[in-house]
Amino acid sequence: MSEKYLSLSGETKTEKVIEKSRFITTSTHVCGEEEAKAFVEKVRAAYPDATHNCYAYICDNIGNFLRFSDDGEPQGTAGMPMLEVLKSNRLFETAVVVTRYFGGIKLGAGGLVRAYSGCVAENIASARKVSYEPCVESKYFVDYPLVDGAIRFFGEYGANVITCEYFDEVAFTVAVKKSEEQIFTAELLNRLCGKVKTQKTGEYFFPFNV
Repeated sequence: MSEKYLSLSGETKTEKVIEKSRFITTSTHVCGEEEAKAFVEKVRAAYPDATHNCYAYICDNIGNFLRFSDDGEPQGTAGMPMLEVLKSNRLFETAVVVTRYFGGIKLGAGGLVRAYSGCVAENIASARKVSYEPCVESKYFVDYPLVDGAIRFFGEYGANVITCEYFDEVAFTVAVKKSEEQIFTAELLNRLCGKVKTQKTGEYFFPFNV
């Protein structure tokens, strides 16, 4: 698996008025081009009477798949500056749309670049960011008398408990950073005196808070 990368968690919307034009910026995490396109269309549908819906997105986790659009603004004044903000913040799998309602005052090329890039920068600054990192998902099988101790350990460690299933034993499905998985398992075994059975169930990128 490749190195970790930054993205956004959830959808963030911000609004600003510049020289009587109303700018609405919406950003979100996307996984792949189809999600990015769907997000852009959703924002367009939400503001069908807007003068422009300019967008930029990087929809993979290495920065090779990117798109942008000025949507009728002078070439190079909207989409590219928006994309540069995403790149300067080292964000991947991220899409942003800036919706503009023209207020009657022309901003000029430089003013448009500052407006669109500034709106995206402010939106990204207020958005919640996550670090997608290689993680190992495992099931940990614990006898009922040891469940409280396991739960306390998971809480102290800040582990991501995905599911908790009750059978003859209690099965916790937990995602841990790949770099910490061996230490995590060893410490859990030590805490519960070795009375834990483990089963690795997968590896993937998981969004950890930053």
